[in-house]
Amino acid sequence: MERTRNFCIIAHIDHGKSTLADRLLQETKTLDERDFQDQVLDNMDLERERGITIKSHAVNMEYDFEGEKYILNLIDTPGHVDFSYEVSRSIAACEGALLIVDATQGIQAQTISNLYKAIDNDLEIIPVLNKMDLANAQPEDVKDQIVDLIGCESDLIIEASGKTGMGVKEILASIINNIPPPKGDPGAPLQALIFDSVYNSFRGIHAYFRILNGTIKKGDHVKFFSTKKEYHADEIGVLKLTTDPRNMLQAGDVGYIISGIKISSDVKVGDTITHVENPCNKAIEGFENVKPMVFAGVYPVDADDYEELRSSMEKLQLNDASLSFEPESSAALGFGFRCGFLGLLHMEIIQERLEREFQMNVITTVPNVSYNVYTTKKELIEVHNPSGLPAPTIIDYIEEPYISAQIISKSEYVGTVMNLCIDKRGTLKNQVYLTSDRVELSFEMPLAEIVFDFYDRLKSISRGYASFDYYQSSYQKANLVRLDVLLNGEMVDALSTLIHKDNAYDFGRRMCVKLKELIPRQQFDIAIQAAIGAKIIARETVKALRKDVTAKCYGGDITRKRKLLEKQKKGKKRMRQVGNVEVPQKAFLAVLKLD
Repeated sequence: MERTRNFCIIAHIDHGKSTLADRLLQETKTLDERDFQDQVLDNMDLERERGITIKSHAVNMEYDFEGEKYILNLIDTPGHVDFSYEVSRSIAACEGALLIVDATQGIQAQTISNLYKAIDNDLEIIPVLNKMDLANAQPEDVKDQIVDLIGCESDLIIEASGKTGMGVKEILASIINNIPPPKGDPGAPLQALIFDSVYNSFRGIHAYFRILNGTIKKGDHVKFFSTKKEYHADEIGVLKLTTDPRNMLQAGDVGYIISGIKISSDVKVGDTITHVENPCNKAIEGFENVKPMVFAGVYPVDADDYEELRSSMEKLQLNDASLSFEPESSAALGFGFRCGFLGLLHMEIIQERLEREFQMNVITTVPNVSYNVYTTKKELIEVHNPSGLPAPTIIDYIEEPYISAQIISKSEYVGTVMNLCIDKRGTLKNQVYLTSDRVELSFEMPLAEIVFDFYDRLKSISRGYASFDYYQSSYQKANLVRLDVLLNGEMVDALSTLIHKDNAYDFGRRMCVKLKELIPRQQFDIAIQAAIGAKIIARETVKALRKDVTAKCYGGDITRKRKLLEKQKKGKKRMRQVGNVEVPQKAFLAVLKLD
């Protein structure tokens, strides 16, 4: 235990965490040169394509330092705000953290947010200034920002470059010298915290854990604390780039257990593993459940795939504990699930993973947030779905969730960022200049307003410089209405949204225009209407494909033409009564990207 170090890497998105992790793996000779590829820990196709980390990745490294052999357990974490739950789980399994700051961009919002999480868990922080090889690096300015933020000595900040390998030896030395070894008693009853799991179709579920107290041996009879399920440890080991079996692991180690678990609900992230014969008294605390921010319906394209979608979602939930779902049904789409996500990127990633890893074709409905509805009888109803809203006559008032948002931007973009936030019903709470040209703005605004296109617009108006972080703060009264979309007089419940009354007219009109572009033309007119209750507030018409029935009339009396047109009119009317309008998947997604 004295020679074990557990640490994670935290930073804002695109500050070079995964590249620096590559250098650490090469320096400790954890992987051969022939196995090496850039961002080697990002093993999902999606991560490599987008250049972002989606999952935390744990890896065990061995390093010889001053004649002693040390075991370093590294967890590389994501930087995007939507995957902050991954970061909090990684922090719970560590004693120290590398705080990486880009020398060209300086401190960003997610850097601060992740740093506070690490400090709350009493982690030892090692500040690293990355990308020092770039010509536009500003080491002195950024060092001042780091000193202001964590109050360390300027000399303790390690200058490094993930691309060239500069400073990697200093980082490893600092990890060994500054991060404390894990505490714990190998002789005490077993207590191991599950921080992640993954489904393997051949061997069942692999649970990844960190042992706080006790020892586990291969073949031990173990049980999971909260689910009370008992299993035998068929295989235990440490996480190299692949699994590396061992006969025994003890307090301070990070490893995996395979015990032939087939039911995904038996393994919960944050649960405690202990022995059946000599169990620990209580489970490990301090692991909070995640609260979803954005809700959307996920439905199979083919209704027969419902059960298959359920098992795919359960397997995906093992690997992504921040996904929550419950069954629901829709008149337009049949049976599906109401899912809770941490943000729009999280929702997009889940949808792509379902398609790639499980070959599931799904339709996602318009995302929304959860509202508290108080009835005239003073009852509280939580509404996650617009179709679950009670009748207007029994609603006393509705409360919507508000967030506290921190935006860090260059000072030249302050005006445009403020305008954007005020357009989104935000109120400015505070404004702090971190340096002469960097400002931190604090806003309070409704969560529903940032669900759609807020992040994209923030990036475009600040030319990619502004960074954004938020957490839910409270519920406040709101003047909300339900906006329905009708096609030929029939409501499409999957396109309904709860929206602020002031924005409803504009949004309804834009939605109708967008749907007019996307719905294919039929043999009859299709009326697209946006309605609040019984009041129609916008309308567009998809014109019918018309056949020229009078083409064969070349003269003669006008009544001949009229007779043919009347016959066609009756046919069109009958067609409209029996005709069905298919809403393409593109239409559901396009509503999210209304300009």
